[in-house]
Amino acid sequence: MEILTIFLRTVLIYFVVFLMLRIMGKREIGKLSLFDLVISIMIAEIAVFVIEDTNKPLMDGLVPMSTLVLIQILIAFITLKSRAVRVLFDGKPSVLINKGLINREEMKKHRYNLDDLMQQLRQNKIINVADVEFAVLEPSGKLSVVERKVKETETKIEEDTKPETAEVNDGIKETIRYEGLPLPLIMDGKVQDENLEKIGKTRFWLKNQLQAKGARDFKEVFYCSIDHRGRMFLDRKR
Repeated sequence: MEILTIFLRTVLIYFVVFLMLRIMGKREIGKLSLFDLVISIMIAEIAVFVIEDTNKPLMDGLVPMSTLVLIQILIAFITLKSRAVRVLFDGKPSVLINKGLINREEMKKHRYNLDDLMQQLRQNKIINVADVEFAVLEPSGKLSVVERKVKETETKIEEDTKPETAEVNDGIKETIRYEGLPLPLIMDGKVQDENLEKIGKTRFWLKNQLQAKGARDFKEVFYCSIDHRGRMFLDRKR
């Protein structure tokens, strides 16, 4: 008998939660903000308590769940009228890359590291930071990316005929023995020695490249990468 009661409660709560999410609107499915996430978690927790404890009256669960839905609808209505309230509950977008430059302070503010940035850029089908004009972290946590009109990875026809070579400071062409995604050589001021080994280079070579670009020390660099053609992207700490 208890199993039947649990079964019926589960079915009932399922349809109740389904109905409540429908009432809350399609916005909840398409964009889950922090406020939406809190409401959803609380409704789910209350639903579980009602299903598990058969001695608890159903109204003890339905009333708080209905209250949460009413709160959500009320706040959603207020945010339609007031941008200040909308920013308070939903947050505002943060520009992580502005005109090709990584905004280190904004990343630190949101505890957003370089690995997070690289991962979301790849999800946006961007393999090289140098190809990004703007990258905006939305309140939902999604990264919106605007690519450069002329990508840094696009080269002249004559360069395409010799993809394995790269021009260095002394005018001599040398081979970069690596093909694939751009390799980070410096992250957060720390040299990635294993990636230097992949392209057959040393710290001495890297330091010379940085000095040619105006960076005197590795610690001055926030992020540095190189692609298989030998083109280097550099973002200095500010």
